[in-house]
Amino acid sequence: MSVVDLAQFMDDLAARSGEAILPFFRAHFGLDDKSGAGAPFDPVTEADRAAEVVLRNLIRATFPDHGILGEEFGSERLDAECVWVLDPIDGTRAFIAGLPTWGTLIGLTHHGRAVRGVMSQPFLGERFVGDGATATLHGPRGPRRLRTRRCGGLGEAILSTTDPRLFAEGEEQDRFRSVEAEVRLSRYGADCYAYCMVAAGQIDLVIESGLKPYDIVALIPVVEGAGGVVTAWDGGPATEGGRIVAAGDPRLHETVLRRLNP
Repeated sequence: MSVVDLAQFMDDLAARSGEAILPFFRAHFGLDDKSGAGAPFDPVTEADRAAEVVLRNLIRATFPDHGILGEEFGSERLDAECVWVLDPIDGTRAFIAGLPTWGTLIGLTHHGRAVRGVMSQPFLGERFVGDGATATLHGPRGPRRLRTRRCGGLGEAILSTTDPRLFAEGEEQDRFRSVEAEVRLSRYGADCYAYCMVAAGQIDLVIESGLKPYDIVALIPVVEGAGGVVTAWDGGPATEGGRIVAAGDPRLHETVLRRLNP
């Protein structure tokens, strides 16, 4: 497929998954807890499963030789040259609370590198699309090129993390807190939307821990395409998840890495 065809296919994936999800949003639906006894609440809904089934079926029909890694139904052909990485609803807690800070993450890797990504928020009619070189918001006001903003110091920065309780007590939490103590403003609970706001130049920094590949792969090409940087805390690739730093300004990213790796 050509680049244009691939872009259209990813747009179709976003549209079809949104059709599967929206009937469940702000409605009554089935809810399960994937966590074990005594573990933190880890919800999954009928909407998560319905959307991932739609995504997998479309990918299999169009690219039968590609691999797939999804949150709800596991992996297949991870040794393929191209692997789709899917999170049908990133931000399930926000979804079940009726808050629109969730999204469908559709990422594509080539030889393990994140090359294309979409974050679709069908309730708001927004799709954040990136290929690592460019990033675009397609929304109710039409397409808009995304660019991160300049922010050279922590004192000017807006920071987001999904939940400060993500960080393990002790050294990991202390390192996060040392960064948070110096920023201008911190916000919690935005999940994937925070990374898109980095790409849009609204937020400067996202710091997280405990992520899975399907939580981050689709967002890497969006942030990088807008001029930002996404890595692990040690500066390595972010595609495997774990402890992640995303910054709109490369100078800010370097500063934060030094703080997280004293």
